[in-house]
Amino acid sequence: MDLTLIKHAVECDDGAKRLSMRFLKDRATEGLRSRLSRELCTQISAELSRLGLTTIPRTLPTSENDFVWIIQKDSILGEITDVASVFANLDRLGQNPLPKLFDNYPNAKEGLL
Repeated sequence: MDLTLIKHAVECDDGAKRLSMRFLKDRATEGLRSRLSRELCTQISAELSRLGLTTIPRTLPTSENDFVWIIQKDSILGEITDVASVFANLDRLGQNPLPKLFDNYPNAKEGLL
């Protein structure tokens, strides 16, 4: 699985790029696979992480029609995403130190888990 093209595209766009899951699947499988499975999404996430990239939503969707944001981990936006993801996970566990944080941002919480 070679996703270095995506890494370079993210770097060219100042650390963030919006891509379709269809494009990600085609790049990851080099056009050989017809179905976007949960296992393939997990492999894509692991490879992107190895390249220093993260995604929003954190769990990649299995629909090829969905879009995701690919973000450079070592950028300011990447670090903010990591911090927000920790708060979303703490909120899911009922341990959020800012309990009303996601009341005003319901969509953010879904994308960060």
